[in-house]
Amino acid sequence: MHILLTRPEFDSHALAQTLGAMGASSTIAPLLEIIYETGPALDLTNVQALLFTSANGVRAFVQRCGVRNILAIAVGDATARELEQNGFTNIKSAAGDVNTLGQLVTTTLDPKAGELFHAAGSRLAGDLEGIVSMAGFKYRRQVLYRAETPDVFPLNATAAINDGLIDGVLFFSPRTAKTFADLVKKAGIENKLGKITVYCLSPGVKKMVENLGWGEIKVAKTPEQSALLALLNAPG
Repeated sequence: MHILLTRPEFDSHALAQTLGAMGASSTIAPLLEIIYETGPALDLTNVQALLFTSANGVRAFVQRCGVRNILAIAVGDATARELEQNGFTNIKSAAGDVNTLGQLVTTTLDPKAGELFHAAGSRLAGDLEGIVSMAGFKYRRQVLYRAETPDVFPLNATAAINDGLIDGVLFFSPRTAKTFADLVKKAGIENKLGKITVYCLSPGVKKMVENLGWGEIKVAKTPEQSALLALLNAPG
């Protein structure tokens, strides 16, 4: 099986290694470029917990702050692993999405214990601020990175699709999926997807690409990488 990977380059290379161990090969064609914001050290005065909604948020945070002992709450297990790899010592994982992250915060933390600091990107998914603010928490978001999309579909991906080399495409975010849909139409290759299976992390991701004429569309049971990759070996 040959899989097209469209995640940012760092994430795609790590994912390619995982897929290789599963016996699948990959073509890497990032549709997002992560750009980290520079600036002074982060002020964590009166912060009781750090909220991370992506692994990129973790990578951006560690470039600006040396603190590792404050409670760090990750949206999912992949983000939690990134925290662990960067030396954080007190980690919780919501093992889901922004809603489950908000639920974990509101059911386990005390609003009176201090602020919540969200290490965020320039674009947000969901309404984390609304969820925690309604529960009485003081929420502080700081944009530490941004993700930029290309203007044209990557040439290596175009060639691989035209040559019939791609068996599947993995999508982890609605934005990446929408970028793919827009750019394949712009490249004039949307009619080449009929034998390709698309694997989507969530129904929201599926919505962005469901009208492209895929051979098959599969959606992970939970919004976690492990659940998405499990689809590769699932029958049917």
